[in-house]
Amino acid sequence: MESREIAKIIIGAMEEKKAEDIRVLDIAEISSLGDYFLIASGNNVNQVQAICDEIDMRLGRQGIAPKQIEGYMNANWILMDYGDVIVHVFDKENRLFYDLERIWKDGRNVDPADI
Repeated sequence: MESREIAKIIIGAMEEKKAEDIRVLDIAEISSLGDYFLIASGNNVNQVQAICDEIDMRLGRQGIAPKQIEGYMNANWILMDYGDVIVHVFDKENRLFYDLERIWKDGRNVDPADI
């Protein structure tokens, strides 16, 4: 499955679980890490975990397993590595602190609706 299709499934899962401020950064031109960073926020530990659980379930149904998941137990920043698509789900405080959008500002912002 292409990275764009994977990103579309992830965005749908995020929307289903009411993730806030969903951002898609196209990093393909500036990094060998992958094609997309998907970044979103949850209001609390339970919501952050629920967002990630939904992503994992939907991609699992497609036979796509994450290479790695980091931070699930603390759930202030969960990173899910799906190869060319890397997912970051934060609580609001940690999203402001780490500010990935600023660090990766050379990536191209993509409207989630356009994926």
